[in-house]
Amino acid sequence: MKNNRLTVYILIAMVLGVLVGYIVHIHAGEVFAHQFADNSKLLTKIFLFLVQMIIAPLVFCTLVVGIAKLGDLKTVGRVGGKALLWFISASLMSLLLGMLIVNLSHPGTAIDLSNADKAGAQDLIGKTQEFSLSAFVEHVFPKSVFEAMAKNEILQIVVFSIFFGVAASAVGEASKPVVKALDAGAHIILKMVGYVMNFAPLGVFGAIAAVIALKGLEVFKFYGLYLTYFILGISLLWLILLLVGYLILRGRLPTLLKRIAQPLLIAFSTTSSEAVFPKLTEELERFGCKDKIVAFILPLGYSFNLDGSMMYMTFASLAIAQAYGIHMDLGTQLTMLLVLMLTSKGIAGVPRASLVVVTATCAMFKIPPEGVALILPIDHFCDMFRSGTNVLGNALATSVVSKWEGELEPSPKTV
Repeated sequence: MKNNRLTVYILIAMVLGVLVGYIVHIHAGEVFAHQFADNSKLLTKIFLFLVQMIIAPLVFCTLVVGIAKLGDLKTVGRVGGKALLWFISASLMSLLLGMLIVNLSHPGTAIDLSNADKAGAQDLIGKTQEFSLSAFVEHVFPKSVFEAMAKNEILQIVVFSIFFGVAASAVGEASKPVVKALDAGAHIILKMVGYVMNFAPLGVFGAIAAVIALKGLEVFKFYGLYLTYFILGISLLWLILLLVGYLILRGRLPTLLKRIAQPLLIAFSTTSSEAVFPKLTEELERFGCKDKIVAFILPLGYSFNLDGSMMYMTFASLAIAQAYGIHMDLGTQLTMLLVLMLTSKGIAGVPRASLVVVTATCAMFKIPPEGVALILPIDHFCDMFRSGTNVLGNALATSVVSKWEGELEPSPKTV
């Protein structure tokens, strides 16, 4: 009942956000609209900061405990191998689907060059200056776990936690008090999740109201075709993911979807799959996935298995090329796909992170990187769909690996 009530509040917040944002957009001046948007975003920031506050300790505690419970290095390697098999397959499928949809629909031809958000593009271009192999390595391997936790670098925390967990498992009996303490800490943090989620409706209202106040509903008219084809691609991706999920999970799939409905809605409305990481951890354990599998697979998924973002990268990059009338042959597109497959790994599940990769990829393939300005006005709404898809993909990955390992309980937990 409590979960259902929160879901209703979130839906109400979305509707109110659209209404209030549209009233401000229509009746207020541009200066007031920007002030309103900035103040509304504070509500979203509060919610996201509260979530980010508990992500680092949750990932560390649960992952170390999970690896310690998995046992030896051989088991860790086997489970990790199965996870990577799913991640790589899902990523390739997502990238190929994005490429297929953009080539069949040509959404770039519908983009009006006069609607470009040049200021936003310059900010993204600035971020791509740090985008290199050296920066990628620095992003993966932590020089200080405390710095990684302070900056919420999930992949760096995962790397440290894997080393720590494997070492704890190797030490054996002497490490049991530490593992037990971390297990208790993980349960305390998961209890905090329930308190933090009460702020979700405020975060949702702030996010929706801010973007509608600035862009208005007219943005859908200008970018209708682009958004329509992207939603079509996302729908096909969902269909494929759910079909594969059904073939493996069978009758358990509807129960899983019911469990993750609220995390999906929050990720969709806040455009951040990271925002629901703690809640998703809790719901997957309630679904029947063993905590040691969830603790190991889910943090990895947030770094390596962002299906919605992957599909959008090929879709957006090629759409920008189409908008500028740049022809790209099949070989070049496949090369771009492989580059995206590598460069996208490790991006955090936060709003617009994938656009930095798109901007860098455009520059690499002689597509004007400032072309990202063409898709920025509609990107918030695209981000809603790709964030929700990222959550679905990671929930399925965790559940499927649990089933492959024989660690999925036959009936879901009721607590």
